[in-house]
Amino acid sequence: MSKVAFCFPGQGSLEAGMGREIAEAFPAAMEVFERGSEAAGIDLQRLCFEASLDELLETEIQQPALVTTSLAVLAALRERGFEPDFVVGHSVGEFAALAAASSLGVDEAIALVRERGLAMAEAARERPGSMAAVLGLDDHVVECLCREIEQVWPANYNCPGQIVVSGEDPSVDELCGAAEEKGARRTVKLKVSGAFHSPLVAKAADRFRPAIERIRFTEPVAPFMSTVTAKIEPAQRMGGLLVDQLTAPVRFTHAASELVRGGVKTFVEVGPGNVLSGLVKRIDKSVKAIPVNNVAGIEKLKETLTA
Repeated sequence: MSKVAFCFPGQGSLEAGMGREIAEAFPAAMEVFERGSEAAGIDLQRLCFEASLDELLETEIQQPALVTTSLAVLAALRERGFEPDFVVGHSVGEFAALAAASSLGVDEAIALVRERGLAMAEAARERPGSMAAVLGLDDHVVECLCREIEQVWPANYNCPGQIVVSGEDPSVDELCGAAEEKGARRTVKLKVSGAFHSPLVAKAADRFRPAIERIRFTEPVAPFMSTVTAKIEPAQRMGGLLVDQLTAPVRFTHAASELVRGGVKTFVEVGPGNVLSGLVKRIDKSVKAIPVNNVAGIEKLKETLTA
């Protein structure tokens, strides 16, 4: 029987007004925003429903806002009786995935993500850097360029032909030029405040580790596919992986491919935007990818799974 994976988006998937429609339609979703605001110590309801995109861009705001919206959508899906066979998250989306698998409480996940955002923002201020997407080159070509140019590393393996690099500004610019010479279709500098998923933000891992060490993770009720290792991981490994994740590349291509090999035929993107749905379709054209971030998305999911 074909399986369903819930996948949770990462930074960059934000939208103004995200979660508002779902929260107004589902009391369980509204409760997530209320609890999340308390756990994070910021008014996530106002930020998600009313704030401009500019206000949401800051790492320490964007991360808890994204994860809270994803968990609100999850609450609405659960109210309708939907449950995943597997969970996976892109970068900060792993916290929502672990909450979806009941390894982590909703309040714990949102509080951790607020601390993670603050740690990453501080590390980025201390050691500035940037990130860029390289489109249209094989992964190994980009990996070779990263080895040749100092202070730049592969950061996100998003799908075949799309890899994000992270590092010091001059190194990222040099790599973009070299990639275009190698035949990249184009390179795009990302709107982020630091060189995330690289050794440049190691200070963030040091600051974040004590918060993670206070958490007791429980065995997931739905298998958790790590985008650090691209393997199904047990509870005792989760804390270490969430710290490693800050400086390690996101292996979304590999993780999604493993899920397909494990029998997943439908990927449900739980949260704002449709970035992961697009990536999944490029990773494997045979699967269905359904973004769910509003009431219409829930109805479409119901039709698809019934069919």
